[in-house]
Amino acid sequence: MSEQFIPRLFLPDYTQGNVEQKKQFSQQLGKAFNETGFITIANHGIDHKLIDDLYSEIHSFFALDEHLKKKYEIPGIFGQRGYTSKEKEKAKNANTPDLKEFWQCGQIVTDGDPVKDIYPENILITESLSFNNVMIDIYAQLEHMGRQLLMAIAEYLSLPINYFEEYVHNGNSILRALHYFPIENPDALPEDAVRSSAHEDINLITLLIGASADGLQVLKRDGTWFAVQAQGEDIVVNVGDMLQTLTNNVLQSTTHRVVNPPRELMGTSRFSVPFFLHPKSSMSLACLDSCISSENPKAYQDITAGEYLDQRLREIGLKM
Repeated sequence: MSEQFIPRLFLPDYTQGNVEQKKQFSQQLGKAFNETGFITIANHGIDHKLIDDLYSEIHSFFALDEHLKKKYEIPGIFGQRGYTSKEKEKAKNANTPDLKEFWQCGQIVTDGDPVKDIYPENILITESLSFNNVMIDIYAQLEHMGRQLLMAIAEYLSLPINYFEEYVHNGNSILRALHYFPIENPDALPEDAVRSSAHEDINLITLLIGASADGLQVLKRDGTWFAVQAQGEDIVVNVGDMLQTLTNNVLQSTTHRVVNPPRELMGTSRFSVPFFLHPKSSMSLACLDSCISSENPKAYQDITAGEYLDQRLREIGLKM
């Protein structure tokens, strides 16, 4: 990947490795998140057939008639569950909505945690039982992987290995199935209309399962854009703004976007499935004392994860 601009790490080096391998993985992860904000993870253990089934199911769902999809668009929950129709979400500070529609599912609380009463219920579709099942399965596997990566991040930051665990157990994480729909009449689009405008993610970390086509680009520190290749079995992981805030920019979220395809491919769809790992709303994002110094003074006001999410949902147009 372009002289290893986005480093490639092997998850078993951390989950099954010896002390030295775990330490090396943690250091490589932290270094990448400090320098580029992105890594790819190989040998992650998620079955390839399950990923194929996931993409098959989301292809079928987004091919449904508009009126069938819209019955799953629930007012009052700000797109946090179920379907969000075309051109509803926009990037922070963008004027034009993104050229996409999406489906979201969230946490399933099974242990009596009172946080269950805060979360909206997941929406189940009646057209395909397997769609519901595969989304729940993928959610669980990506959440487990994300918690393992947070342990490695905690080690890099010299925090207790389970520092994040109390916050992400039954956390407010979201699995999103994205459809960047065909652009049938490109000449009629506003000049700034793109599949996903330049933005940073809100959460702690994002885990992205592939994509059906190219288009994802990452903004490098020198101001140029780097194209992340589609396909492959690796999972792309990036830092979100919550983790950047908590670490006072020691770990940095990176601006990224999804550009429109070449004109000859504008009539085609693009699908992708990111998992946004969020903590519980009560988690404080106040900058860690260990990340504040005379060379790196405190850059952010104290805020909770819930307050931060609410603020950003308003900025991206999902909440008024």
